Amino acid sequence: MAVSLYQIAIDCHDAPALARFWTQVLDWKVLYEDSAEIVIGADAAALPGICFLTVPEDRTVKNRLHLDLSPDDQAAEVARILALGATRTDVGQGEDVTWVVLADPEGNEFCVLRPKKTLLD
Repeated sequence: MAVSLYQIAIDCHDAPALARFWTQVLDWKVLYEDSAEIVIGADAAALPGICFLTVPEDRTVKNRLHLDLSPDDQAAEVARILALGATRTDVGQGEDVTWVVLADPEGNEFCVLRPKKTLLD
């Protein structure tokens, strides 16, 4: 039996705002929206997507799962994402790492890596 990654689900307080942030970061679009969820993706047929689900509870600890982004130009991409509303955050990564840890507007951490061409770079 074959399986593939369909979507990543993110709980949040303000699904429309967080979906807008991530569509701008990834240059994706909103593919589906109702009062319970918003799905974004590059295209309806391009897997995976991200589904934002509005929940009442707050995030209380560091994410157990986070996204890693691989840009062409790390410094330029960090500056662009910060301008969209992200913030720098410290999760104990130290000063000698090759990635930058940011948080989206609801505090979900993600990393902007140095440019990569394969999963083994």
